[in-house]
Amino acid sequence: AKPKCSIILNPTLAHAPRCTWGITLAFTEKERDAHYLRGLLPPAIISQELQEKKLMNSIRQYQVPLQKYMAMMELEERNERLFYKLLIDNVEELLPVVYTPTVGEACQKYGSIFRRPQGLYISLKEKGKVLDVLKNWPERSIQVIVVTDGERILGLGDLGCQGMGIPVGKLALYTALGGVRPSACLPITIDVGTNNEKLLNDEFYIGLRQRRATGQEYYDLLHEFMTAVKQNYGEKVLVQFEDFANHNAFELLAKYGTTHLVFNDDIQGTASVVLAGVISALKLLGGSLADQSFLFLGAGEAGTGIAELIALEMSRQTKLPLEEARKRIWLVDSKGLIVSFRKNSLQHFKKPWAHEHEPVNDLLNSVKALKPTFLIGTSGVGKQFTKDVVEAMASFNERPVIMALSNPTSQAECTAEEAYTWSKGRAIFASGSPFDPFEYEGKVFIPGQANNAYIFPGFGLGLVISGAIRVHDDMLLVASEALAAQVTEEHFDKGMTYPPFSQIRKISANIAAKVAAKAYELGVATRLPRPQNLVKYAESCMYSPVYRNYR
Repeated sequence: AKPKCSIILNPTLAHAPRCTWGITLAFTEKERDAHYLRGLLPPAIISQELQEKKLMNSIRQYQVPLQKYMAMMELEERNERLFYKLLIDNVEELLPVVYTPTVGEACQKYGSIFRRPQGLYISLKEKGKVLDVLKNWPERSIQVIVVTDGERILGLGDLGCQGMGIPVGKLALYTALGGVRPSACLPITIDVGTNNEKLLNDEFYIGLRQRRATGQEYYDLLHEFMTAVKQNYGEKVLVQFEDFANHNAFELLAKYGTTHLVFNDDIQGTASVVLAGVISALKLLGGSLADQSFLFLGAGEAGTGIAELIALEMSRQTKLPLEEARKRIWLVDSKGLIVSFRKNSLQHFKKPWAHEHEPVNDLLNSVKALKPTFLIGTSGVGKQFTKDVVEAMASFNERPVIMALSNPTSQAECTAEEAYTWSKGRAIFASGSPFDPFEYEGKVFIPGQANNAYIFPGFGLGLVISGAIRVHDDMLLVASEALAAQVTEEHFDKGMTYPPFSQIRKISANIAAKVAAKAYELGVATRLPRPQNLVKYAESCMYSPVYRNYR
């Protein structure tokens, strides 16, 4: 009997090579003979590059972003290497397809477009058996886990089990942008129910049909999960918390930050990428960080996380006590400006930002009273930076910095066009989701995108290559500085505060090197001896999606 082709017959693993006409048409004459493929394929040999060209032409035919998303997910399932080749080579075009803003719509409709399970689903039904569930995953060597409980997906709210689109999308970016092997990535959704009535009544909903578990029941399941992860994968596995509601996000980060390698992208990743944009903007504004004043709309995970990292960097630069640095930063929540008068009624994570000031009920009057140089939106509510707000910012700033960071695009506090038009072309603008270049009075402005994808892939790679066992705030600061350092004079001339995504693998390698160096300096790296050139070492560790030669 002829030996069977193991390349073709491998139906089990999500990361395994598939037998599709895409990959097999790239087999050479020798490979076709060696694996008994003669006659099973048309005679043409189609290179990976030509397959990539054909698929990009096909994807561009779709008019609806969700159709493009589905086409990319189907490609990932049947031909993983080609999926990553496409994503790496066309990152600026495809990033909005596989991640924000399209992934938000994909999560909303996840039950309807569901084709095949991706990742692990751990629900309350698995309580007491979480370790066994982890052992069901076919890969043993896991380096990065992205986990969500689906309670706060982007700016879309509680999507329950359908939040799985977020861990799947984030880990695709860990591989494409940061070079972490796909087989070393594990997406997980922890399903404790949902309070979304529409989902509970949807016949196609794929999760538990019950109200969300809270309190001890919730934390017991999370603790069992964190304990099982460490037991099964060791202490060097990175657990990235994603889209947890505020009250749980801060609690989990505080609880496990001292015992596990954990990272919250909504708090820490967002903070790091925004701080990089702030550092870049200072090169356009002039002056130091301590010369600036900041006003945030939104005082949740993102807002307080960014504010804290800016205060840490300001304190580090000026040697000011952290409490003094915080006084240059103000936050507005749904009840108005956060001031000391409100301190007793505030959630614990807002209290450090309650400064002495008379009460102010809304954003516009807060802007007029405080005259900030930076206005940063993390509210998750669209259209909050009105014409009056932007014009007020422009009235006392020659170059007002306006960062409308809420995702997806529909939830942005204002558009790039609005910021540039209302400020008469003087604003330095960045957003969370992408906006097209905009021409104002003959000058073309390229909006910055404060996308966490600039930070977390390189940050995670740095932790992996150093064998780090803890995350430290200093690592976030050096990641921000490494990203800001990639912005050139040419970029500044176009009004950009972030480098182009086309350079993302180079950017990720530089961030990884700085994070790894800081891990060694802090004594939390376990991979010894330390490589001499960390940038080159990071590049050498990156996954390549080029087809392998089969003998």
